[in-house]
Amino acid sequence: MTTISREMGLTDWASIVMLSILWGGSYFFVGVAVADINPFLIVFGRVAIGALVLGCAVRLAGVRMPMTVAYWRPLFMMSILNNIVPWTLITWGQTEIASGLAAILNATTPLFTVVLANRFTADEKLTPGKIAGIAIGIAGVVVLIGPDALQGLGTAILAQVAMLLASFPYAMSSVFARRFHDRPPVASAAGQMICSTVLMVPPVLAFAPPWAQAVPGPASIAAILCLGVLSTAFGYLLVFRILRSAGATNFSLVTFLLPVTAVVLGYMLLGERLDPRVFAGAGLIGLGLAAIDGRPAAMLRRGLRGSRS
Repeated sequence: MTTISREMGLTDWASIVMLSILWGGSYFFVGVAVADINPFLIVFGRVAIGALVLGCAVRLAGVRMPMTVAYWRPLFMMSILNNIVPWTLITWGQTEIASGLAAILNATTPLFTVVLANRFTADEKLTPGKIAGIAIGIAGVVVLIGPDALQGLGTAILAQVAMLLASFPYAMSSVFARRFHDRPPVASAAGQMICSTVLMVPPVLAFAPPWAQAVPGPASIAAILCLGVLSTAFGYLLVFRILRSAGATNFSLVTFLLPVTAVVLGYMLLGERLDPRVFAGAGLIGLGLAAIDGRPAAMLRRGLRGSRS
């Protein structure tokens, strides 16, 4: 059986940062598309484009995907947990609440992940450092987004509940995805998007038939394309690589970095100013990541022992 490392190297951290950029941008793309496209169609377009791009990548890589029930059944389950349910809930939720509040609510994912990984895995047990790191990270997200985002808490309760509910299947999928560690990442990503596309057909036909929808504007179409190619296809190539090498708990750290990405993208692309709370929030998030990773604390302890000897 393949051993999965839990100590993250520079490549793992680089992958997590890159994924946070790709997924952080998805909040922006969804915000643009949801103005004139039904949430079900947004999710369908995202997974269908992702399936097309990743399917081509599978062919170019010469990777085999056996047509057996044993191979595809877990992919269908993964697509439900990691795509269909959370993306539909998040996309619908963004029609009712601001992206800042959505990011705070979505930051509960690592809480669920750590608890589930502690219960269902043998090598990702709960530690005081992980608990402290998650608490510090969530505090950093709240500081980063700012108190204004919390003012809407309670005014769109169903959307807020939807965001919280989306965090749980995300966490479940992070643990469930461990069974794909011996498959090529491109095959796992492509298979998941293909299954998601198939599963999205019935709800689209039932609740958002394309022939009954208005023609979307160029900005919305461009947003869907970016969602499918960047946030989904390229993003999920990184997802399975991170899960295979760093584990479910470390993978869930992406959630903490998404608000940082959103703020930086706003500064670079939209000319938004950087409030002092951005630096305070980013510092807390970094401290939380360090606590969960564990290595900085271990290095500090070794240094203290060495200075005493």
